[in-house]
Amino acid sequence: MPVDEKAYFEDQPGKKFDRCLANGIVKGGGGFVVGAVISLLFLRRRMWPILLGTGFGIGVAYKTCEKDLETFK
Repeated sequence: MPVDEKAYFEDQPGKKFDRCLANGIVKGGGGFVVGAVISLLFLRRRMWPILLGTGFGIGVAYKTCEKDLETFK
């Protein structure tokens, strides 16, 4: 990769969308893991903590993505 690589305006939405997608996977996965641990340790293997944790993670990622993509309106 060249050191003096220029970032064109047309490439910025794609890069931000890629970052949003990666952020959603990471935060959704983190919420899934936290929900699974809480479910296994405290709530006798119920499904709702896993879904709730995943939903919170994806919701936070969505809000962050929405804020990042606001600059292109």
